[in-house]
Amino acid sequence: MQGRTQRRLAAIVAADVVGYSRLMGMDEAGTLAALRQHRAELIDPAIAEFGGRIVKTMGDGLLLEFPSVVDAVQCALQVQNAMAARNENIAEDRRIVFRIGINLGDIIIDGDDIRGDGINIAARLEGLAEPGGICISRRVHEDVQDRLADEFADGGKQTLKNIARPVQVWRWSSSGTQQTIQEETEAQPLPDKPSIAVLPFDNMSGDGEQEYFADGITEDIITELSRFREFLVIARNSTFVYKGAAMDLTAVARELNARYIVEGSVRKAGNRVRVTAQLIEGTTNTHLWADRFDGDLTDIFALQDEITAAIVRAVAPRFVQAEVERSAKLSETQLSSWDSLLRARALLAALDREGVGEAMPLLRTAIRQDPRNAQAHSWLAYALFLSSAFGWFGDPDISRDEAVSFARQAVSIDPDDALSHVVLGLIEASATNDMQAAARAYERALGINPNFAMAYGFMGGNQAVLGNFAAARTHLDQALRLSPRDPSAGLWQILYNIGLFGAERYDDVVSGADEAIRSNPDFAGLYRQRAAALAKLGRIEEARNDIKQVLRLDPDITIKIMRGTPFWLDVEPFLDALREAGLPEE
Repeated sequence: MQGRTQRRLAAIVAADVVGYSRLMGMDEAGTLAALRQHRAELIDPAIAEFGGRIVKTMGDGLLLEFPSVVDAVQCALQVQNAMAARNENIAEDRRIVFRIGINLGDIIIDGDDIRGDGINIAARLEGLAEPGGICISRRVHEDVQDRLADEFADGGKQTLKNIARPVQVWRWSSSGTQQTIQEETEAQPLPDKPSIAVLPFDNMSGDGEQEYFADGITEDIITELSRFREFLVIARNSTFVYKGAAMDLTAVARELNARYIVEGSVRKAGNRVRVTAQLIEGTTNTHLWADRFDGDLTDIFALQDEITAAIVRAVAPRFVQAEVERSAKLSETQLSSWDSLLRARALLAALDREGVGEAMPLLRTAIRQDPRNAQAHSWLAYALFLSSAFGWFGDPDISRDEAVSFARQAVSIDPDDALSHVVLGLIEASATNDMQAAARAYERALGINPNFAMAYGFMGGNQAVLGNFAAARTHLDQALRLSPRDPSAGLWQILYNIGLFGAERYDDVVSGADEAIRSNPDFAGLYRQRAAALAKLGRIEEARNDIKQVLRLDPDITIKIMRGTPFWLDVEPFLDALREAGLPEE
């Protein structure tokens, strides 16, 4: 007869570092050292002082258990107040700041691990907390309200992912300003972006020493996917609850409210290791992608990084593709802000007048549906930039000014969104010709997400305009390695060709345009560049044939319109060549 399931009532504390991916991108070694110091000097001693236990650590996250709910809250308050003091003399963008969520609930004992809805609620509460703040459930507040000097503000009832009923939330802020979240009638809706859960990779080696490698792969994938704003990544606190358990993936997807699941395994044989991974659509258990990766354990950390990068490169675009396919099946009335954004992105991929014209109203709709959708602001800014750069709709100067406005709003809404920084750099460079400022924006984007192909691509084009062709080629090659069929690749080549044209390397402009046209056969900008370069080489008939293609794809384009579009270098030699090739003056 099976033993009875062991349960007990406990206070559960979930804690996570705010902006951990950004901090690691800026200074990995320094962040890890600072976090270890805070753990050793403050956090771990406080946990011990108040009788708590560390159930598990997940990179930047902690899951704790306390027998006393009062002790759990006192411990959290002590840590947050002490962290605020420790951060006083540290630059704001370098501070390690925690969010903490606390719940009182029934838990299931599984060896040294614990399971149950009480843990999930604590993890969701942590996500609601302000940076440096604490969120607690109603049950916790009832137990502590008359026993602590610190006051918690009523945050109203909140709808938490995968929790059937709304949860009454109370919140505390280290700043002393108690901002009410919103009343039940005005509860913030959950983001409509889909979620992805990375489940703990199974150690199939029968070697306990490989457990850390399997966990490390999982945590690194979570961290790297979190850098992308196209989806929400379920926190480590929630996914590691399933470690070592037999899982029904559709049930897990439902419990975590995750549309997609990444799972995998690690198997060691001698000094070799094989990692398998797959991406699954959670509601249908449909396999969208799977692959395996082999490596040598000689340099285990390099191998871990290599495998993580390969998995992320595969998963991120396949995820977006699956979402685009899903949104295409929806009616107009079913489109959320996220779905409108997806449709617009698919239209922008063509880099043509018609697609941009259809994408812009969809993106404006997405912003109306969700004014805090930073990606919608960025993609609208990008669409307006394309309109300005190629003279497609209205006054290029007006489109450019509007593009700058939306790009700045995107960065303000989400400073940790790599896309926002790329688009802002591109657009402000077009408005001011400040290519150094653009380079800094691209570097900032790569600091946030080192796997972001678009940042490498535009950095490559930027370096070419500055005349740094070796660096430009390196960046472009990396962009294409990360995203071989990227919709923006034609635009990267446009910028690269501008640099080549300015250096009078007309043969290279032609060969670069030839290659890009094979992937973007309807991109008029590439034909214009090739026509200008051919004219400079004296190949007038070929140049005129390209102008025919330009006018077929973009019948309204003229020399006059082109003069108002960004070129970053002296545009007159380019316009003279286009004039010779046959582009109309007006």
